[in-house]
This record gives sequence, structure tokens and C-alpha cells, in this order.
Amino acid sequence: MARHFPWFAYDPGVISTGLEATLANLPDRPGVYLMRDARGDVVYVGKAQSLRGRVRSYWQKETPGGEIHRIRQVIDRVVDVEYTLTDSVSEALLLEANLIKRYRPRFNVRLKDDKSYPYIRITLGEPFPRIERTRKLVSDGSRYFGPYASASSVDESMNVVRRLFPFRTCTLDIRDGASALQRPCLLYHIKRCQAPCIQAISRADYRADITQVELFLEGRQETLVTALHADMEGASERLEFERAAGLRDKIRAIERTMESQKMAAFARTELDLVGLARQDNQAAIQLFVVRNGKLLGRDVFLLDAARDATDPEVVTSFLEQYYPRATSVPREVLVPAVMPDAQALEAFLAERRGGPVHLRVPRRGEKRELMVLAARNAAETLAREQARWLADHGKTLGALEELGEALGLPGPPMRIECYDISNFQGRESVASMVVFEEGRPRSGEYRRFRIKSVEGPNDFASHQEVLRRRFRRPKAGDEGSAEALRWSMPDLVIVDGGKGQVSAAKEVLDELGLGDLPLAGLAKEREELFRPDRPEPVVLPATSAALYLVQRLRDEAHRFAITYHRELRRKATVKSAFDDMPGIGPRRRQALLRVFGSVKRIREAPIEQVAAVPGIGPALAARIKATLES
Repeated sequence: MARHFPWFAYDPGVISTGLEATLANLPDRPGVYLMRDARGDVVYVGKAQSLRGRVRSYWQKETPGGEIHRIRQVIDRVVDVEYTLTDSVSEALLLEANLIKRYRPRFNVRLKDDKSYPYIRITLGEPFPRIERTRKLVSDGSRYFGPYASASSVDESMNVVRRLFPFRTCTLDIRDGASALQRPCLLYHIKRCQAPCIQAISRADYRADITQVELFLEGRQETLVTALHADMEGASERLEFERAAGLRDKIRAIERTMESQKMAAFARTELDLVGLARQDNQAAIQLFVVRNGKLLGRDVFLLDAARDATDPEVVTSFLEQYYPRATSVPREVLVPAVMPDAQALEAFLAERRGGPVHLRVPRRGEKRELMVLAARNAAETLAREQARWLADHGKTLGALEELGEALGLPGPPMRIECYDISNFQGRESVASMVVFEEGRPRSGEYRRFRIKSVEGPNDFASHQEVLRRRFRRPKAGDEGSAEALRWSMPDLVIVDGGKGQVSAAKEVLDELGLGDLPLAGLAKEREELFRPDRPEPVVLPATSAALYLVQRLRDEAHRFAITYHRELRRKATVKSAFDDMPGIGPRRRQALLRVFGSVKRIREAPIEQVAAVPGIGPALAARIKATLES
């Protein structure tokens, strides 16, 4: 017999007796909850001001959009909910970040490879501290700077510090009064170490240099330069000219570094700026770290993010996972969109900083321009990462195996052809065919088609024409032709579209005697794969490598079709502009386009430049300008 609670409605087949009891007894207090599936795996980790209100809301009939709507899609997998109480939402944020890092649940937005993010560590617990790269935060009296997005980011900062402030890199146990070595290492002779191992520098002087390193890494270069100026003047007054010259060179080097970091629009500003880029189930965050008006860091962090997660959710998840480990929290954090839990996030960040922190969305001016730049950098990084993924043979092979299994193919589709149609209000219809072999693009085998037999915007008929032209049999006597042999048969054909496009494509394949050729359609709206022999679509998981692969195929086919379509439109525009112009034939038209590239540039160019094109004189140039400007 089904049991009903007054506060939610549910499918009795979804909620088990144990889960029902857990939901009924949830406390109205802040905390963190873990959702587990039948195998005991953690599928989602969340936090809440009220565990009772938040967790129960996933099973209610009517709930708002956003995170709750997204997680409800996987509620039928949940058989148990565990929770941990905390004293505040800030504590819940910290615990949530740690649990996401530990369990890596598939339905959370999470930083990729977050366990490898490095820090710069200054071992202040030693008499002669070392500066090193580390991936562990240990409470041993050391000071940490970071986290950085990659080891190369740390190395870049370390190289600058090492150039400006010689410090020891060895692991010798050097203490005051301990027996010194007979000779120093090479680093001392090339002025990269001050050799405390041979007592060439006192402990007090060495610690003073380490304090300068701390000021530099904090972004307080002005304070550091002021102190160095005072030391230089003191050394000069004591006639220590060699030391004064060394301090002068250090000041100049620091000032050059300051100039490269200077951002005049943000003088004396302390902020972090978060730029976001997304594609499919991946996201990239570009973090600009500004301290005292200087750009100290420009790191990019990659995240796994479901496609239906909103931008605010992705940014919120990043902030919640990044700042618990960050060694510096600014007064202001600029974000690309309004955060749904801004008040709780600000309270958490304020607690980490020990002072007020504000989340703001820049709307205009220099900060808005910097946000656009950050988003552009994040997009470029994401594109490079995806290209690197395609080059990984192991990942692509796994994606092909997963795709073949999901579509019921006899094996992984090692050669896939994807088709897309592009037109402008039914005119200049074109199609593209892109080829991926072993998960990698084979651009040399791409084909593009100009639709000849279809009038108006008709995707079904356009797909049919293209497939007939692609798969038509060679004529008698052409069996051994080079062209016929180049067109290998694919293991899978994908058309851009849903059931209608798939049915139209299937008709052509049957007509050509290729009814056994595997066929699928990828619908844009919900990213579903349609097969002609299945009534229901195939839905690949949001984090599926196979889904990412077919999306790449579809996007590449769309790009190739759009490029061809724009080229035809440009040529049509140019042709119409010169059609009725006496004295301009195909050769002169091509000569003009080689020089200027477009009709618009010809129209904007001075007559002298147009007349200088081979085959065009002053009189013809004047006629061309008059015609184009009329």
C-alpha cells in the first residue's frame, strides 16, 4: 500500500521505506547531504541552510528551476540520503567542497584534477626558509600562496622570485652554529643562492630577504620598493657601493615587473575576476587576481559541468571549491552573472578573509571589458583542451566503444560521417559531410555539396539529395576509379536532426540497397540520438565521452556547412555588385577581390588604391567607385 506524506507527492516505486524515514526526520538545520544510488555510490553532494527544506524539495511535485530541477532528473536513482549537521552555512560550504573533492560525484559541477593544484610554500618553520612548490597544505608554520591552476603557473612565479631574490633550494638542515660546509654549490657562484650553508649570510639578513619575497608574492611591490630604496641609500651612505648597486638593480627589476602587471583602471584595487566559458559538458573559469592595482595571476580552471546546469550554478560551484583552499581572499569578487546564494557566499568569503567581501556583476566600463577578455581567454583554453582530448587515443577509443554499445552497433564505429544542411531563408542551400576516423577528424575527406534539386528550406529533401550523391554506385566501367576507391564506407552515418531527418535518410539508404548501414540523428534541442529501428531516442549521460564525441562531429559539420554557405553568399554579393558594370569581367573582379577581399572594402578604399590594382586604371576606378557608392 502506498504511503503519502502531506509535504510531497512521489512515485511509490522510487522512494524506499528507509529513504522515506530519512526524509521524514530531516532536521531544520544547516548541513551537507550525500545522495547514494543502489550501488552505494555518491551521485550528488549538496549543502543547505535547512536540510529539511532543501532535501525534501527534490521529491515535491512543483519545484522551481535551476539546481533542484536538474537534480530531480536523477532522483529515481537515489536510494539513500546521508547528512552531516554544521553550525553554519560557511562550515557547510567547506565540508561540501571537501566531500566533492573526495567522492567526485557525477552530477556535481566540480573542478577537474583539483587534487593536483599546486601552491608556493615558504618554510617559515626553518631557520633558513626554503621556497618550493607543493600540492599539500600542512599546518607546520609554513606560508602558502595559491592555489595555481597548473605547475607551469607556479614555475613562472618561482622563476621571477628566484631571479629577484636568491634563496636556497637544497634540503640541507642548516641551523645557527652548526658546522658549515667546506664549499658552496654552483648556485652561489651564479648568484642564485646566498649560501647560508657556508655562513655567507646571517640568519637575520636571510629572513629579511624572505620577508621581501612574501611582500612580492602578496602584490605589495610598492612597499617592497620603498624599503629597498631606504636600504640602498643607507648602503650608499656607509660607502657599501657594491651592495647599493645590487639593491639598485633589484629595484629596477621589480619596477619592470610592476610595469608589466600594471592595470591603471584598477589603481589600489583588490579583487578577483571570474570569466566563464562553456561547451557541452565542460566549463572553463578564467581567474584574474588583482592586488593593489596589479594583475598578479591569470589562471584557467577546468570543470565538469552538466549542460543543463546554469551559468550561476557553475560559477557558484567554482567559488565554493576554490576559496576554501585559496590563501588570499579579496574585498571584491567580480562574477559574470548574479549568484542565487550570493548572501551565503559573501558570508562564507568574509569569514575566510576576516573582513567584508562583495560579489558584483560588472555592467559597464573597464571592469566589464576585463570580464569579456576573461571569458574570451577561458573559451580559447576550453577549445585547446577539447582538441587535446581528441588527440588522446585512449579516450577516443573508449568513447567509440561507448557510442557503439549505446546505439546497438556490432562494434565501435571507427569511421563516422556526419551531415548538416545550411541555408539562408531557403536560398543558397548547402550541405557538409565531415569524417572522423578513430575519433579524429579527417579534414582531407570532408565534402561539401551545393543543393541542386530542392527549392526552399526543406531539410528532409536536402538530406536525401546529399545522401544519394554520396552513396550512389559507380557507373559501369568506373569500378576501379581512384575517386570510387577513395570513398570508404562508414561504420555510422549521423544526420543533424531528429526523427524526420532520420526517416528521410533511411528511405534513401534503403533505395540504394544500403539499408543495413547504421544510421542515427542527433537532435540539437535535447541532445538525443534517434535510430530508425527504435521508437525511443537514445539519451547518453551528460558526462558521457560518447556524447562529447558526437557533439564534436555535429559542431564540425555545422561549422563546415556555415563556412561554405557564407562563401557562396559573399560570391553572390560580389557578382551582383559587378554584374551590370561595363568593363568588369571575371578576371578584373578576381583581381579586385584578391587585393581588397570584399565589396565593402572596395567601396571604402580611395580611388588611387583601386586604380593601382592590375588591369584597373584611373577611369575604370572612378566608374567602379561611383557605381558602388550609388
